[in-house]
Amino acid sequence: MTETRRVICWRHGQTDWNIENRFQGQRDVPLNETGLAQAERAARLLAQLRPDAIVASDLQRAADTARALARIVGLPVTYDPALRERFGGPWEGLTRAEIAAGWPERLPTMDIPGGEDLGTVGKRVAEAIQRGLEKVPEGGTLVVVGHGAALRAGIHTMLGLQADQWEVLGTLSNCSWSVLGPSRSGGWRLLEYNARSLPEEKVLGDDR
Repeated sequence: MTETRRVICWRHGQTDWNIENRFQGQRDVPLNETGLAQAERAARLLAQLRPDAIVASDLQRAADTARALARIVGLPVTYDPALRERFGGPWEGLTRAEIAAGWPERLPTMDIPGGEDLGTVGKRVAEAIQRGLEKVPEGGTLVVVGHGAALRAGIHTMLGLQADQWEVLGTLSNCSWSVLGPSRSGGWRLLEYNARSLPEEKVLGDDR
Protein backbone atom coordinates (compact mmCIF):
# COMPACT_ATOMS: atom_id res chain seq x y z
CA MET A 1 0.00 0.00 0.00
CA THR A 2 1.42 3.35 -1.02
CA GLU A 3 -1.35 5.43 0.60
CA THR A 4 -1.41 5.49 4.40
CA ARG A 5 -3.47 8.61 4.91
CA ARG A 6 -7.06 8.63 6.14
CA VAL A 7 -9.88 10.83 4.80
CA ILE A 8 -12.88 11.92 6.88
CA CYS A 9 -15.75 13.20 4.71
CA TRP A 10 -17.99 15.34 6.93
CA ARG A 11 -21.34 16.71 5.81
CA HIS A 12 -22.42 20.17 6.99
CA GLY A 13 -24.99 20.74 9.73
CA GLN A 14 -28.69 21.34 9.32
CA THR A 15 -30.18 24.30 7.43
CA ASP A 16 -33.75 25.55 7.22
CA TRP A 17 -33.86 24.30 3.63
CA ASN A 18 -33.02 20.82 4.85
CA ILE A 19 -36.08 20.94 7.11
CA GLU A 20 -38.22 22.25 4.25
CA ASN A 21 -36.90 19.49 1.97
CA ARG A 22 -35.65 22.04 -0.58
CA PHE A 23 -32.98 21.28 -3.15
CA GLN A 24 -30.07 23.46 -2.01
CA GLY A 25 -27.51 22.79 -4.70
CA GLN A 26 -25.02 25.63 -4.86
CA ARG A 27 -27.29 28.21 -3.21
CA ASP A 28 -25.44 29.70 -0.24
CA VAL A 29 -27.82 28.67 2.54
CA PRO A 30 -26.59 29.17 6.14
CA LEU A 31 -26.74 26.76 9.05
CA ASN A 32 -29.66 27.18 11.40
CA GLU A 33 -29.34 27.03 15.19
CA THR A 34 -29.63 23.26 15.21
CA GLY A 35 -26.98 23.01 12.51
CA LEU A 36 -24.57 25.16 14.48
CA ALA A 37 -25.09 22.98 17.55
CA GLN A 38 -24.59 19.83 15.46
CA ALA A 39 -21.32 21.20 14.13
CA GLU A 40 -20.04 21.99 17.61
CA ARG A 41 -20.92 18.52 18.90
CA ALA A 42 -19.40 16.69 15.93
CA ALA A 43 -16.29 18.87 16.06
CA ARG A 44 -15.59 17.82 19.65
CA LEU A 45 -15.67 14.19 18.55
CA LEU A 46 -13.66 14.61 15.36
CA ALA A 47 -10.99 16.57 17.21
CA GLN A 48 -10.15 13.34 19.02
CA LEU A 49 -9.06 11.85 15.68
CA ARG A 50 -6.29 14.48 15.55
CA PRO A 51 -6.71 15.79 12.00
CA ASP A 52 -3.67 17.16 10.18
CA ALA A 53 -5.55 19.35 7.70
CA ILE A 54 -9.07 20.62 7.02
CA VAL A 55 -10.44 21.45 3.58
CA ALA A 56 -13.99 22.62 2.94
CA SER A 57 -16.48 23.86 0.42
CA ASP A 58 -16.64 27.64 0.39
CA LEU A 59 -20.44 27.65 0.74
CA GLN A 60 -21.17 29.02 4.20
CA ARG A 61 -23.01 25.98 5.58
CA ALA A 62 -19.89 23.87 5.02
CA ALA A 63 -17.44 26.65 5.84
CA ASP A 64 -19.08 27.32 9.22
CA THR A 65 -19.16 23.59 10.00
CA ALA A 66 -15.44 23.36 9.23
CA ARG A 67 -14.65 26.37 11.42
CA ALA A 68 -16.20 24.63 14.43
CA LEU A 69 -13.49 21.97 14.18
CA ALA A 70 -10.73 24.43 13.26
CA ARG A 71 -11.34 26.41 16.47
CA ILE A 72 -10.78 23.31 18.59
CA VAL A 73 -7.74 21.81 16.84
CA GLY A 74 -6.05 25.09 15.91
CA LEU A 75 -5.78 24.36 12.18
CA PRO A 76 -6.58 26.68 9.28
CA VAL A 77 -9.33 25.77 6.84
CA THR A 78 -8.53 25.64 3.13
CA TYR A 79 -11.61 26.45 1.03
CA ASP A 80 -11.97 24.68 -2.31
CA PRO A 81 -14.93 25.55 -4.59
CA ALA A 82 -14.59 22.08 -6.15
CA LEU A 83 -16.15 20.72 -2.94
CA ARG A 84 -19.40 22.61 -3.51
CA GLU A 85 -22.68 20.75 -3.72
CA ARG A 86 -24.01 19.42 -7.01
CA PHE A 87 -25.33 22.21 -9.22
CA GLY A 88 -29.09 21.77 -9.44
CA GLY A 89 -30.08 24.09 -12.27
CA PRO A 90 -33.80 24.94 -12.15
CA TRP A 91 -34.36 22.63 -9.18
CA GLU A 92 -32.41 24.79 -6.74
CA GLY A 93 -34.70 26.32 -4.14
CA LEU A 94 -37.61 24.01 -4.96
CA THR A 95 -39.16 21.48 -2.61
CA ARG A 96 -39.26 17.81 -3.51
CA ALA A 97 -43.01 18.13 -4.11
CA GLU A 98 -42.46 21.03 -6.52
CA ILE A 99 -39.79 19.07 -8.40
CA ALA A 100 -42.08 16.04 -8.59
CA ALA A 101 -44.87 18.20 -10.02
CA GLY A 102 -42.65 19.84 -12.62
CA TRP A 103 -40.42 16.92 -13.63
CA PRO A 104 -42.20 13.69 -12.60
CA GLU A 105 -40.21 11.57 -15.04
CA ARG A 106 -36.82 12.90 -13.89
CA LEU A 107 -37.17 12.86 -10.10
CA PRO A 108 -36.75 9.07 -9.62
CA THR A 109 -33.37 9.14 -11.38
CA MET A 110 -32.38 12.65 -10.21
CA ASP A 111 -31.61 13.55 -13.82
CA ILE A 112 -31.57 17.33 -13.48
CA PRO A 113 -32.27 19.33 -16.66
CA GLY A 114 -29.35 21.72 -17.06
CA GLY A 115 -27.85 20.41 -13.83
CA GLU A 116 -24.60 18.65 -13.03
CA ASP A 117 -24.42 14.89 -13.49
CA LEU A 118 -23.17 12.81 -10.60
CA GLY A 119 -20.13 11.48 -12.47
CA THR A 120 -18.84 15.02 -12.97
CA VAL A 121 -19.49 15.86 -9.32
CA GLY A 122 -17.68 12.74 -8.13
CA LYS A 123 -14.63 13.50 -10.26
CA ARG A 124 -14.24 17.10 -9.07
CA VAL A 125 -14.74 16.15 -5.41
CA ALA A 126 -12.25 13.27 -5.64
CA GLU A 127 -9.71 15.62 -7.24
CA ALA A 128 -10.25 18.16 -4.45
CA ILE A 129 -9.67 15.43 -1.86
CA GLN A 130 -6.43 14.44 -3.58
CA ARG A 131 -5.28 18.08 -3.45
CA GLY A 132 -6.13 18.17 0.25
CA LEU A 133 -4.10 15.03 0.87
CA GLU A 134 -1.00 16.88 -0.31
CA LYS A 135 -1.22 18.82 2.96
CA VAL A 136 -1.22 15.64 5.08
CA PRO A 137 1.83 13.60 6.15
CA GLU A 138 2.07 9.84 5.77
CA GLY A 139 -0.21 8.23 8.33
CA GLY A 140 -2.10 11.50 8.77
CA THR A 141 -5.77 12.46 8.61
CA LEU A 142 -7.57 14.87 6.29
CA VAL A 143 -11.02 16.23 7.15
CA VAL A 144 -13.09 17.19 4.11
CA VAL A 145 -16.20 19.27 4.87
CA GLY A 146 -18.84 19.38 2.20
CA HIS A 147 -22.33 18.42 1.12
CA GLY A 148 -24.48 15.30 1.02
CA ALA A 149 -24.72 14.53 -2.68
CA ALA A 150 -21.24 15.84 -3.52
CA LEU A 151 -19.46 13.87 -0.80
CA ARG A 152 -21.45 10.76 -1.65
CA ALA A 153 -20.42 11.13 -5.29
CA GLY A 154 -16.79 11.73 -4.33
CA ILE A 155 -16.70 8.63 -2.14
CA HIS A 156 -18.36 6.65 -4.95
CA THR A 157 -15.60 7.76 -7.33
CA MET A 158 -12.74 7.09 -4.92
CA LEU A 159 -14.02 3.56 -4.27
CA GLY A 160 -14.09 2.89 -8.01
CA LEU A 161 -17.81 2.11 -8.10
CA GLN A 162 -19.60 2.17 -11.45
CA ALA A 163 -22.41 4.54 -12.42
CA ASP A 164 -25.06 1.85 -11.98
CA GLN A 165 -23.88 1.25 -8.40
CA TRP A 166 -24.94 4.68 -7.12
CA GLU A 167 -27.51 3.16 -4.75
CA VAL A 168 -24.81 1.09 -3.02
CA LEU A 169 -24.18 4.13 -0.81
CA GLY A 170 -27.08 5.60 1.12
CA THR A 171 -27.75 9.27 1.74
CA LEU A 172 -25.66 11.20 4.26
CA SER A 173 -27.26 12.79 7.31
CA ASN A 174 -26.53 16.31 8.48
CA CYS A 175 -23.21 16.50 10.33
CA SER A 176 -22.49 12.80 9.87
CA TRP A 177 -19.13 11.65 8.53
CA SER A 178 -17.62 8.80 6.53
CA VAL A 179 -14.06 7.53 6.68
CA LEU A 180 -11.88 6.30 3.83
CA GLY A 181 -8.64 4.44 4.41
CA PRO A 182 -6.09 2.55 2.30
CA SER A 183 -7.03 -0.83 0.87
CA ARG A 184 -4.65 -3.73 0.43
CA SER A 185 -4.90 -3.30 -3.34
CA GLY A 186 -3.50 0.23 -3.14
CA GLY A 187 -6.79 2.05 -3.61
CA TRP A 188 -9.36 3.18 -1.05
CA ARG A 189 -11.83 1.33 1.12
CA LEU A 190 -14.76 2.55 3.18
CA LEU A 191 -14.06 2.22 6.91
CA GLU A 192 -17.16 4.01 8.21
CA TYR A 193 -20.24 5.53 6.59
CA ASN A 194 -22.77 8.06 7.90
CA ALA A 195 -21.30 7.89 11.40
CA ARG A 196 -22.22 10.06 14.37
CA SER A 197 -19.93 8.49 16.96
CA LEU A 198 -16.29 7.44 17.17
CA PRO A 199 -15.38 3.78 16.63
CA GLU A 200 -14.50 1.73 19.68
CA GLU A 201 -10.80 1.10 20.13
CA LYS A 202 -9.25 -2.37 19.82
CA VAL A 203 -12.37 -4.06 18.45
CA LEU A 204 -11.32 -7.02 16.32
CA GLY A 205 -13.63 -7.81 13.42
CA ASP A 206 -14.07 -11.17 11.75
CA ASP A 207 -12.42 -9.83 8.58
CA ARG A 208 -9.01 -9.22 10.19
